[in-house]
Amino acid sequence: MSEELNSTTQVEHEYGGSEIQVLEGLEAVRKRPGMYIGSTSESGLHHLVYEIVDNSIDEALAGYCDEITVSIGDGDIITVVDNGRGIPVDIQPQTGLPALEVVFTILHAGGKFGGGGYKVSGGLHGVGASVVNALSEWLEVRVHKEGKIYEMKFSRGKVTQPMQIVGDTDRHGTEVVFKPDPEMFEITEYNYDTLHTRMREEAFLNAGLRIHTIDNRSGKEQRDTMHYAGGIREFVSFINRSKDPIHPDVIYMSGMKDDSMAEVAFQYNDGYNETIVSFANNVHTPEGGMHEEGFKRALTTVLNNYGKKMKILKDDDKVSGEDCREGIACVISVKLTEAQFEGQTKAKLGNSEIRTLVNSIVTEKLTEYLEENPAVGKAILDKALMANRAREAARKARESIRRKTALGGAAMPDKLRDCNEVNPELTEIYIVEGDSAGGSATQGRDSRFQAILPLWGKMLNVEKARADKVYGNDKLTPVITALGAGIGDDFDLDKLRYHKIIIMADADVDGSHIRTLLLTFFFRFMRPLIEHGYVYAAVPPLYKLTRGKTTRVAFDDIEREKIAAELRGDNPNAKVDISRYKGLGEMNPHELWETTMDPERRTLKRIELDDAVAADQTFTILMGEKVEPRKEFIERNAKYAVNLDY
Repeated sequence: MSEELNSTTQVEHEYGGSEIQVLEGLEAVRKRPGMYIGSTSESGLHHLVYEIVDNSIDEALAGYCDEITVSIGDGDIITVVDNGRGIPVDIQPQTGLPALEVVFTILHAGGKFGGGGYKVSGGLHGVGASVVNALSEWLEVRVHKEGKIYEMKFSRGKVTQPMQIVGDTDRHGTEVVFKPDPEMFEITEYNYDTLHTRMREEAFLNAGLRIHTIDNRSGKEQRDTMHYAGGIREFVSFINRSKDPIHPDVIYMSGMKDDSMAEVAFQYNDGYNETIVSFANNVHTPEGGMHEEGFKRALTTVLNNYGKKMKILKDDDKVSGEDCREGIACVISVKLTEAQFEGQTKAKLGNSEIRTLVNSIVTEKLTEYLEENPAVGKAILDKALMANRAREAARKARESIRRKTALGGAAMPDKLRDCNEVNPELTEIYIVEGDSAGGSATQGRDSRFQAILPLWGKMLNVEKARADKVYGNDKLTPVITALGAGIGDDFDLDKLRYHKIIIMADADVDGSHIRTLLLTFFFRFMRPLIEHGYVYAAVPPLYKLTRGKTTRVAFDDIEREKIAAELRGDNPNAKVDISRYKGLGEMNPHELWETTMDPERRTLKRIELDDAVAADQTFTILMGEKVEPRKEFIERNAKYAVNLDY
């Protein structure tokens, strides 16, 4: 924790069964797991780990734990070990059961409901351990406490071994080992990078906490240790690591009121994009909330007041909030006793008192900082003024386009072949590389609900451009016009004309480049498209296999060999003609429909935005100005590449 926040650490006291409070039973979890962990897909699988780790993090927040180890074993068995106080093992008064059993078998049982166990906590408000237990094929827990090791075992939420002492110990803490239940999850294979990224986030948010992530699976062995004494200051430096900051130091401020505390760190870079990452009780709030509102209001007010005081802004001039945040990398972390999250997934924080706290901290401390560091203040104001001028230029360009054609009227791009259906929930648009493929797609499509927009040539790399350069660009304007929802601050999802936006490019280097440019554009200027799952990549086949009058297609090398064997049948020497599609334009309309466009047979990959920070970093590295980070990225990831260009 930061120096300012350490003052809230609780004094040592007994953490016992009387502080575990029971609210309701567990029977619903296996019937409706999605209600408790969001989904039974890969994200829900990983959520199990987060729930157990959150309990260890709560011990860290309370000042009793400074080391956590998360490991994946063969069979995707997860082990989480901490050096906290250990889950209570005495008898819980309401149930007459050991508190350890109550925590793992009864929903809404935990030290987070006013029993005095924790002042602040993340997780599922006490349901985490029991939900993980209910959704595990088996789970074992060992508590090191007061010189003894207490052990319990479970299967699908039921006790298989009552609590018993299994040995002596000279340490303290809790060890949870579990195997996710394949009956509950669509996939049970853990992704080490996903877990590592989340644990790194936790280490940034809890200054001084040491977290180890270990992959012990055969052939996948690796280990990482995260420990950041600088806390969220180092998080901001991490976000900006592939960018050029416009001032040397990360600006940091923190404060508290009653049981609530807040810390903010930020640094501007010379890019054009705003990156604000916020957390409440260590829970990521991707949709922001009151803590972000408080920061944004204060930042805008302070910079305008400072600009006028220093005569950088004239009397009537002011910079907008968007101008003030251009190029900012910011992390906001708040901790409070009764966090009010909107929605089951806790995407947004609703506590209005936190807005007031963050606003007052930033107003007071940023004002002081700018007065003491006038060179930094001038650099930030100059950047905001440049953003303001660019925004005005973008507005004029936008209005010009509206007057000439499309954004406010009915005129659509000349090359757009629209569909007949007008309900956006039922329509899809294929953005196709090249006129030749566009022609085949137009002839092969189902015109009732499929629209085709051919693109030609390389489009603008928007990672290196502001909005004023995007408007009027002959490659991007047709996309903006066809989708109908605007861009940037004017983007309106309700005006979107298609709810499936499908990028269809060749499976070669040029096609990958075009796909990346388009995704960069959507990510930077139409991010809600990706956040709401409207963007897809078509998956055209790579190979055409023919034997006699039988023709099949394959989407990768493994499938190619499998189909070839099937076509040969009992005659291994039979000749199977295998040709690689050089591009979409080579396919006739019928082939394109059957392999890539028919909803009954096609494969689409939805573009998801699970981790905005990682996505932002990747786009900056791949599409930004700096060569060295891109070179390092390519060298690090070359082993994962496939040969796309034959």
